[in-house]
Amino acid sequence: MDVRAAYIDTMNQVLSAYFRAYIQALEKLQLDIATSYDLIGVETRSTGLFARAKEPLKNRSAVFTLGERINIIQEIDQPAMIPHIAEASYLKYPYEVLFRSLHKLLMDTATSEYIFCAEFFGAESIFYEIFAGPFSVIDEQFSPVLSNCFDAIGLMLMIRIIHHHQLIMSRRRIPCLDSYLDKVNISLWPRFKMVFDAHLSSLRDANINSLWQDDVHPHYVMRRYAEFTASLIHLNVEYGDGQLDINLERLRMAVDGLILKLAIMFPESKQQIVFLINNYDMTISVLKEARPEGGKIQMHFEELVKSNTSLFVEILMVEHFSDLIKFVKARASEDSSSNPERSITVAEVEPLLHRNNFGSITLDSQTASMR
Repeated sequence: MDVRAAYIDTMNQVLSAYFRAYIQALEKLQLDIATSYDLIGVETRSTGLFARAKEPLKNRSAVFTLGERINIIQEIDQPAMIPHIAEASYLKYPYEVLFRSLHKLLMDTATSEYIFCAEFFGAESIFYEIFAGPFSVIDEQFSPVLSNCFDAIGLMLMIRIIHHHQLIMSRRRIPCLDSYLDKVNISLWPRFKMVFDAHLSSLRDANINSLWQDDVHPHYVMRRYAEFTASLIHLNVEYGDGQLDINLERLRMAVDGLILKLAIMFPESKQQIVFLINNYDMTISVLKEARPEGGKIQMHFEELVKSNTSLFVEILMVEHFSDLIKFVKARASEDSSSNPERSITVAEVEPLLHRNNFGSITLDSQTASMR
């Protein structure tokens, strides 16, 4: 009994110190991705009371774009990172990379210790007494990081990492981390929801006057939305999380309202429609990269492109062939029974064609303004 107690006490202290040192080394490698001001609907020129210090575009774009960060899922079972090697190379990593490495080390250490305790002492319960210290050390570090995390994509990546780690432990048939991994997963979802809702509110409460630009090209807020949505769709393809789909639909409705408000700021209806078409078309292109076969959100924007393209064509017709359209409508409304033999003559139509420069209008000349 004394040997058992001594072993528990010694290993608790050793492993606690080991994980504390490892976590402190990892903290030096962390790359901050997002702050509370990095939201889809926030004006790009101002991020709070003080302007944010300039950062490399590569880092700033990661706020809304998944990019190469998805690689962490393919590297899920790679060995834990060796911090001093990365530090010597002056490398920095998004938190989910450090998160995966820490939990990979935890899984491997816990697996070995669990098997040893079961075989040597014949009691699995010893494991939980030993790891009470390491669990506490990890919680002590993770809780403040989580409460200050505003990186929605990073949070979703961590949720997926935990899912894969649960599968790994299940395949190993080692149950010792079941409750711990469940606890981490449960803590990640509310934080993700809070950050996601902040993005949603930024669209609903956006300052239209500050965001508006006299430019029919795709708006940066719409691009942020498209990249952010595509990232989360990509991270949900293999998981089919219905709650995430519902939240993405809420986000889509919010951006629909915002982009319409921005469009109305243009003085001419043709500019408004061109602005909408350009933004919808860009969104479709970005979404296709995440899910080529299309989804509900992509189909929604495809329908908007079709309907607005029809409106654009109608405007062009009225703009260039208004007299001809009026003439056709007038003839169509005439009571044909009063003069059924009367037909349209060249003399009636020819002046209209010349007046409207028929034949001089090309599609390219009109669509050029949409690019």
